[in-house]
This record gives sequence, C-alpha cells and structure tokens, in this order.
Amino acid sequence: MSGPQVAFLPDGRRLHLQHGPIDLILDAEGPGRAAAFEAAIRRFDTVLEELVAELPLLRTPVGARPGGAIARRMHAATRPFAPDFITPMAAVAGAVAEAVLAAMREAGELTRAYVNNGGDLALHLSPGASFTAALAGGTPGRAVIGADMPVRGIATSGRHGRSHSLGIADSVTVLARTAAQADAAATMIANAIDLPGSAKVTRVPARSLAPDSDLGDRLVTVDLVPLSAAEAAFALSRGAAFAEICRDGSLIIAAVLSLAGQSRAVGAAQTLQLKDQTHARLPPAQDDDLHRGYSP
Repeated sequence: MSGPQVAFLPDGRRLHLQHGPIDLILDAEGPGRAAAFEAAIRRFDTVLEELVAELPLLRTPVGARPGGAIARRMHAATRPFAPDFITPMAAVAGAVAEAVLAAMREAGELTRAYVNNGGDLALHLSPGASFTAALAGGTPGRAVIGADMPVRGIATSGRHGRSHSLGIADSVTVLARTAAQADAAATMIANAIDLPGSAKVTRVPARSLAPDSDLGDRLVTVDLVPLSAAEAAFALSRGAAFAEICRDGSLIIAAVLSLAGQSRAVGAAQTLQLKDQTHARLPPAQDDDLHRGYSP
C-alpha cells in the first residue's frame, strides 16, 4: 500500500488527505491555519498504522480497552451501547476526524475548523463562529450550529453508506458532542430502523460481502422492495424510539431519520431549529460555507 497522499482540492483551499480506506477533507480559518494544516498532515501520517496495530481487537464486540489514542476514542464512543452488539469500528470515521482536528487545534489559533471523514465531521467553533450543515432526508433542511451549542460532531449512517447496515434506513444523521459519539449513534439508530422478518428486505451475511467484516455472519441489508407508507412509518418509529433513548442518555443531541421519502426528527426542532429546504436535496453533512463544490 502506498503512503499517505496529500493535495489541495481544485479550490486551492481545502486539504485532501488519503491513505488506504481513510479519506479526509479539511479546512480551517484563523491565524493558525498554516500551522494547523501542517499538524494535520503529521498526525494523519500515523493514523492507519495506529489502527492496524489493534485491528483484531477493534473488530470484536466492545470489551477490553485498547491502547491507541484513536482506538480509545472509538471504545469510549461505542461502550455505552453494550451489551447490544457493537464493535469499536462503528466509531472509526468520527474518531479519526476528531484526532486530526485535535492536532490542528493544538498547532495554532483557529476561529473555526472541520475535518470531514467521508461525511462524518468533527467541528471546532470559537465564540461567534457558526457552521451550516445540510441534512438529507424526506424533507431536507439545514442546521445552523453556533459556537454556543454543544454540537461538535455530525455523522450519517444507513444502508446506502460506505459500511454495511443491519437496518433499512436510507439515512440517519446524528448531531452529538463529538464526532465519534455521532458516528456510533448513527450506526445504532440506523440498525434500529427495520422491518424484522419482512420479505421485502434482502439480507446476506456480512462476511459474504467482506470477509474481514467486524459484523461477521450477521445479516446486513443489500436490497429493499418499495415499502408502503405504513411500513416506512413503522420502521421509522422504531428508529425514532431508539434515538429518543439515546438523547435521554445524553448520547446524542439530535437526529434526522429518513426512509422511503419520510423523515423523523428527534431533538432537532428544539436544538437546531432546522430550516426547511424542500426545493433542493443536499448531501448529508455538507457545509455551505466551507464545502462548496464538494460532495462527500
């Protein structure tokens, strides 16, 4: 495998870091911007090796605490969901984004910054700064996240994402205090959106799609026959109920759930005052200010 690839995107502003399966887009504002980019590159250089060193443990259900800094973030974010099945890998994208953002913040003064790991974002906002995120769903909208809000992580999961899902959600976008927490919760809420035993859902063992999958022989969704409105509503209600449990337990701040043209918001109306943007479908977790022209 070749080493880390580093390049600016065509806009000349956003930095693209890629190594194996890890693909980051990042940006920053403030006097420490240049130093932050240099720190991000240095930190990214060690990420894949650090994770591979503990991969067998990270692919097993949450148990023993790992040793690496990123692995510990993954473990901490997924442990609250045990004894339900979850492995630390459910939080890997968010945890990597957090680690790189932490290095950037330590390197210099920043007014705002983000690291986008395939659509899962870690955010930094100084007083007065804000971040506008577009959310996918049956009724897409935008959430303006201010520095005075506790949201610093955004993650999206579902059966159309990069990872396999046990559920049937089109998408679940979670806003949480950290990117790793958002990543883990989005995975679990997406798993909860389901029609158990339905013939409309085609599932296969995860291992048949990816021999080294942390899901092993658990059945993951590969196809879905169009659902009736009632079926979609029932599946979404299951996910929304679980999302409420997560919010009551302070594991998430808000979530937007989407399936078959329907959507449910948990906590979002009170916390983020979503602005309806039904005229346009925007990709999840795209920042209107910082991500112009880029769709993760």
